[in-house]
Parts: sequence; structure tokens; C-alpha cells
Amino acid sequence: MDTTESTDGSTAPQSGSPRPAAEPKGGWRRWAMDTRPLRHPAFRRLWSSTIVTSVGSQLTAVAVPKQIYDITHSSAWVGYAGLAGLVPMVVFALWGGAVADTVDRRKLLLVTNIGIAVTSLLFWAQAVTGLDSVVVLMVLLAAQQAFFGLNSPARSASIARLVPAEELPAANALGSTVMQTGLVAGPLLAGALIPVVGLPELYLIDAVALCATVWAVVRLPALPPLGTPSARRAGWREVSDGFRYISVHKVLLLSFVADIIAMVFGMPRALFPQLAAQTFAPNGEGLALGVLFAGIPVGAVIGGLFSGTFSRARRHGWMVIGAVVGWGAAITGFGLSRNLWVALVFLAAAGVADMVSMVFRGAILLSAATDEMRGRMQGVFTVVVAGGPRLADVLHGTAGAAFGPRAAVAGGGLLVVVVMVGLAAMVPALRQYRI
Repeated sequence: MDTTESTDGSTAPQSGSPRPAAEPKGGWRRWAMDTRPLRHPAFRRLWSSTIVTSVGSQLTAVAVPKQIYDITHSSAWVGYAGLAGLVPMVVFALWGGAVADTVDRRKLLLVTNIGIAVTSLLFWAQAVTGLDSVVVLMVLLAAQQAFFGLNSPARSASIARLVPAEELPAANALGSTVMQTGLVAGPLLAGALIPVVGLPELYLIDAVALCATVWAVVRLPALPPLGTPSARRAGWREVSDGFRYISVHKVLLLSFVADIIAMVFGMPRALFPQLAAQTFAPNGEGLALGVLFAGIPVGAVIGGLFSGTFSRARRHGWMVIGAVVGWGAAITGFGLSRNLWVALVFLAAAGVADMVSMVFRGAILLSAATDEMRGRMQGVFTVVVAGGPRLADVLHGTAGAAFGPRAAVAGGGLLVVVVMVGLAAMVPALRQYRI
């Protein structure tokens, strides 16, 4: 039976995980992506399906705002659509975390993935028939994001049942690398396909890609709750129980706070258009904008490809602290940069740091929480990951208007470093956590 160190330094059993795979031999393989979790068939099938769907989902992510803009010729409506998707995602992610703790997670994944696939087919149907209704698009987007909110906590919480505890960082790195690759490749593929096959077919390709995920979930083992039957409810009281659980387990709370610090103070994407039009205009505004938006995901992919350099670390708390401080330092350097390619290097470095942070924050959530609480922890995690950058857009947009974009970016990055170092110094729980 695997054991992990709890928030008070003791060890707690982690049941339901496979035995650890043998460590790879020395040499370059210890530096390249850590693929030990792929030796477990169930995780391998789930991860393999993500390779296809991570690109497919980005096709829809591009197609929806493109279609809304084509209908309305208004960026405001594109923004309203984002809000229409965010609200149900937040609500259903919180509730979905409670549901994931009360039912067989495999069955929940199956239902929600089918739901996402059906909405993609409906997106295709409304586009191919020329309905041209913004209301229909926003309703479908809200429904799809609700299914995603229900799906994401169950999917993330299931990983701890598919791989041993010491391989959780490697499993998270594999998943995050694929998702970040999709963020880069998906929009590029969408841009290339729209003139060739048309916008409706992007929705259809996404729906077909989701069939791979459905098939992978069908072949997963049953993942019923490990808690007592009396606790198997999924109301809003159980959602509030999740927040109370976080409040009394400092290491979990601090893992969320660390991400909020990094994203709210240090995610400058709202200022990318202004920086492209002003600071980096000599390189061409279009080129500069593409480089700025691609920089962080490219760095995250590089970090994932070389995840063997950090995925075996056992001091997960220190890895989160170091990654957030590294993120802040890289964003500060980006804010001070006047050369586009130097700026790209700093953004890529920030992407590497973000990958490390994601890997170990995810591992802490899966190892420090009991199985009956993992779904709710992942629900909160989904909300934090989605909400933090949106709050950052407001903060950085306001600061950029008041102080200028470069000062706002550099100041935000420096603030990340100062606040994270201060938090780590004052609250030892995160520093002391190790697997």
C-alpha cells in the first residue's frame, strides 16, 4: 500500500492506486518526459484519447467566437459569449466535484463526454443549416461548458486511482503537455482548415474526436466511491463541505492561493494587443501578437517534454513555491523587455514555470486529499484555473491604462515574487509538504 505524508507530517494510506512502475535507468531518459504512468493501461488509454480531443476542443473554441463575430460583427458579443460559458462552467464544476465523490467516476465521465459530443454535433447542425442565431450559439456554449464543468473534476480525480502516488507529478505533466500542445496546434489548425473545409466542419471534427474519449472511458475500470455509503450525497451542502475541508487543510488551501497569486498578479495576456501594437510594433503587429500569445504555451510544452528533470521530486511544496517565484521573475523580465525575441524567451521561461506549478499543485490535490474529497477539490481547482486569468484581465487592463503596459506587467511579476516569498515564509505548511 502506498503512503503519502499528510498535512501534519504523518503518513496516510492511499488505496486504490496501482503499484509503482520500475524507475528508468540513468542517462537522457531521466531528463526527457517521464512516461512511467503510461505503463498502466487504464491511464494510457485515457491519456491517449486526450491527444486527439485537446486539438479538437480548440477547433470549437475558435469556431464559436468566429461564428458569433461573423453574425454580429461585434467583439462585445464575443465577450458576452465568454461570460455565457464561464458561469455554467463555474457552477457545474463546483457541483460536479461533489457528484464525482458520490458516484462511479467512470460512469460520470461517460455521460458527460457523450453530452459534450452531442453539443458539438448540435453546433455543427446549426452551422451547416445556416441558422445564424447568437442565442442558440450561446445556449449551446453554456450547455457544453456545463458538461465540461461536470466532467473535469471527475477526470482529474480519477488519475489518483489509475497511477501510484509517486507518479502523480509525471501523470499531470503528461496531461498538461498534451493540453498545452493543443492550445498551440488547435488554433493554428483551425485557421488553416476554415478556408479549406469551412467553419461548420470544425464542429464536426471535434465531435468525431470526442468519440475517442468516449471509447477510452468505456474501457476504464469501475471507479466507485471509496467512502462510506452514508456520505454519498451530492447537494450544495456537500459542496460547502469541500470548502470547509480546504480551510482546515492548509496545504490544500495554499496550493490554491499559490495559483491565484501567480495568475491574478502575473498573467498579462490582456496587455498583449497593446504591447504588440506599441512596444513590439517594429516587428509587425500581427507577428508580435501571435508570438506573445504562443510564448507561454510553447514554454509549457517544452517543460512537459523535459518533465523528467523535475517529476521525481518529492518536496512538492517547495516545487510549487519555486515555480511560482520563477513565474513571477520571468514575467518581470518580459515586462522589462523591448526586443520581441527576448520577450519570447521570458514568456517561454514563464511557461516552463507554469508547467512545473501545474504538475505539483495537481499532485498535492490528489495526494493530500482523501478519495471521497478529491472530486470536490478538483471542482474548486477547475474554478480557480478558469477564474484567475479572467480576474487578471481586469486587473492588468486597468493597471496598463493607468501606468502603461510594460510597467503593469513588470510590476505584476515582481508582486508575484514578493507575495509568494512572504507567504512561504509566514506559513510553513506548503514548505513542509512532501510525498
